[in-house]
Amino acid sequence: MKPRILVVGSSNTDLRVRVPRIPTPGETVLGSEFGSAAGGKGANQAVSAARAGAQVTLVARVGEDTFGQMALEGFRKDGLVLDYVVIDRQQPSGVALILVGPEGQATIAVAPGANSRLSAADVQRASKAFETAQVVVVQLEIPLTAVQRAVELATLHRIPVILNPAPAQALPGELLHQISVLTPNAREASALTGIEVKDPASAAPAAARLRRRGVSTVIITLGEQGVYVEAPRVRAHVPAYPVRAVDTTAAGDVFNGVLAVALAEGKPLLEAVRFANAAAAISVTRLGAQPSAPTRAEIEQFLKQHS
Repeated sequence: MKPRILVVGSSNTDLRVRVPRIPTPGETVLGSEFGSAAGGKGANQAVSAARAGAQVTLVARVGEDTFGQMALEGFRKDGLVLDYVVIDRQQPSGVALILVGPEGQATIAVAPGANSRLSAADVQRASKAFETAQVVVVQLEIPLTAVQRAVELATLHRIPVILNPAPAQALPGELLHQISVLTPNAREASALTGIEVKDPASAAPAAARLRRRGVSTVIITLGEQGVYVEAPRVRAHVPAYPVRAVDTTAAGDVFNGVLAVALAEGKPLLEAVRFANAAAAISVTRLGAQPSAPTRAEIEQFLKQHS
């Protein structure tokens, strides 16, 4: 049986330009290649989980436009269950404008469009999907009311929740108490805790502070420095796999989607993190968000090569 993952989140189309450097305010930089690809944190995580071997149900909104049609076609190719994807006739599909620098670092601006109208009612209509899910994944590119309803339904059915708090915003304490796994990157962990996170040493007190606020497990992703993990009876730094990055746009999303699969399969926490780390490492060697997500076979082969 495939692990059953439920993702509640955003769907965007990414418009990407490679630039020799990220421009400063007021500066125009001539880029090189332009490309477009399916993106959005929720959709990226859903596709990543599906390619890693899960049966994935997506709760999302897309516009009644070409971008929305393209997104749905891509989801079908990856085998996602789309019963709860709403076609919004009032707002266009979400769009992300991405500048990718020479070392793969990305600067992103998002016009949420239909994502901004994903509602608690939309999530409630997917209540049957919560009954059979093994892990629920949410992020913050959708209204907080939708996130809160998803977490409430998951809690009702005793399903673990992974919250990727991106983009960072203040979160109510009652929400954090219901989160099984919180997965901020360094910048998001800094925003949530007031502690500057820049390496594993500074990630430790930030993770401890988040756990004191009620989160069971905190996983702080640190890019090329790996991942810091704090949970009951676990405090560990998991190094990153050394690869040459060309585009880091969806690395965190790939990590979260694959982490959900590994946890649903019953892998121990640190093994699950290493599995997700491998998927993220593969993704940064490729351009694009969803196009960069590896298959299960690719992840397993990568781990064999780096064992």
